[in-house]
Amino acid sequence: MSSAAEKTPRANSAKPGAPRLQLALDFVDLPRALKVAEEAVLGGADWLEAGTPLIKSEGLQAVRALRDRWPEHIVVADMKTMDAGRAEVEYAAKAGARVVGVLGLASDATIRECVEAGRNYGAEIIVDMIGVADPVARAREVEALGASYVGIHVAIDEQMAGKTPFDILRQVAAAVSIPVAVAGGINSETAGEAVEAGAAIVIVGGAITKATDATEATRLIKHAIAHRVSVKSDYFVRASGDDLREVLLRVSAANVSDALHRSGDLPGIVARTPGAKMVGRAVTVRTYPGDWAKPVEAIDVAEEGDVIVIDAGGVLPAVWGELATNSAIQRGLAGVVIAGAARDTGDIRELGFPLFSSHVTPTAGEPKGFGEIGVPIRIGGVTVSPGDWIVGDDDGVCVIPKEKAVEYTNRAMDVLERENRLRGEILEGSTLSQVAYLLKWEKK
Repeated sequence: MSSAAEKTPRANSAKPGAPRLQLALDFVDLPRALKVAEEAVLGGADWLEAGTPLIKSEGLQAVRALRDRWPEHIVVADMKTMDAGRAEVEYAAKAGARVVGVLGLASDATIRECVEAGRNYGAEIIVDMIGVADPVARAREVEALGASYVGIHVAIDEQMAGKTPFDILRQVAAAVSIPVAVAGGINSETAGEAVEAGAAIVIVGGAITKATDATEATRLIKHAIAHRVSVKSDYFVRASGDDLREVLLRVSAANVSDALHRSGDLPGIVARTPGAKMVGRAVTVRTYPGDWAKPVEAIDVAEEGDVIVIDAGGVLPAVWGELATNSAIQRGLAGVVIAGAARDTGDIRELGFPLFSSHVTPTAGEPKGFGEIGVPIRIGGVTVSPGDWIVGDDDGVCVIPKEKAVEYTNRAMDVLERENRLRGEILEGSTLSQVAYLLKWEKK
């Protein structure tokens, strides 16, 4: 038996007494999944889940590997079965799964077949309510069909938009007598709330699998579950809406671009204040080339923490300089972005004010007063609307549409967390090509 398994209490029954922590291994590479599982078991993970991406990528060998490595742990196969229930449960159970997942959207006949196959082959069935319109009613139905567990599950794309599972969890836990599991962005800050809401099994993925120290992250979550408390942690950060600026200050423009499917950057805009980080809501300005009246007037319109974004046609002369910068600093603005020219850049660098522009020139234009403030503008083919979130650093500037600000802030944080995990593996002696499994995933 492995030393990791010896350090964890026996888990010889899938029927939970005290709330259990289930680790969701939603990887596509088995070696990385096993490595994280090793760390999480040391931290006290109770159940080990071969996630759907892992099973799709590596097959049921992933279940076998988990069962062989930790024979005293419950292994869950998240098959997300929709059809052929008997066959899928049979082979998952034969591979070593003690719990097999079927979707609540599956037909009653499929769920019934899963339950019967589970009885034949020594596995219990958890029915996942992801996408179910009325999870309370469906939970009662699948309990009557013989399911051992019901799973309340907020999809990752919904998590990114700020959705949580707790309200539905409370309703379902009150409606059924079988244990209820919960998944959906659970971390050390929310695991205690999950138990209070009725969860018998707390399913955690990213808060452990993307942590630089998965063992410690697991311990924190186990503490939160045992004591039903919220534990602050930097291993897993998500924005709810009121803290967008705080979270965006943690990520880079490159993280945001990756989150936006490698888009959202303003082409041709260059950082003129090295090392400066800029995050804020956009106050947009459209002006004629060289007309600096509206850009300066926008300083009085903007609120503390805002970013002025100026479309000056991407040409000379300058519409911004050191005096405008001092005025912006007095107003507490977060920075300025100019599709056009700025001057006095040396002075602005000394002031430390985030300045991004497409051009630099010593020559200023004239304040004629043409243009508009607070209207949608386009820079390099990218639309910037008033209130959009602007993120800038040495790499350039990215725009997050305000209507998707929570979602893409969380996606950017997700990118950073994944990179932190990979960075740790590289620093342990690996290389980028190895940790990314490039040879395995190259398109043939």
